[in-house]
Amino acid sequence: QVQLVESGGGSVQAGGSLALSCAASGYTYSSYCMAWFRQAPGKERERVAEIDSDGSTSYADSVKGRLTISKDKAKNTLYLQMNSLKPEDTAVYYCAADPWCSKDYGGSWYWGQGTQVTVSS
Repeated sequence: QVQLVESGGGSVQAGGSLALSCAASGYTYSSYCMAWFRQAPGKERERVAEIDSDGSTSYADSVKGRLTISKDKAKNTLYLQMNSLKPEDTAVYYCAADPWCSKDYGGSWYWGQGTQVTVSS
């Protein structure tokens, strides 16, 4: 059974940094696409960053140059380094994985429980 467990959320002032981790288990890590999503109160879930099985990455325009997604195959762990944080980055951040790399981000994706990130001005 696929399990994704996020950690590293917290509170930080604007301009600060946080690093999120997602420990993955229950599948062949290297063949999956993985991504970070976020959801702020009253807003739809937003895809923040994605890393495909070949290592290629993509980002939402709102986070380009500030957030970096990476993975450590040996540790089966996904990371999100967040720098120059803004109050609008405040949200619950979710780790997700999909063996089919489906771009509809629907039913084939597995999800973690989420971790809160709060950025104060």
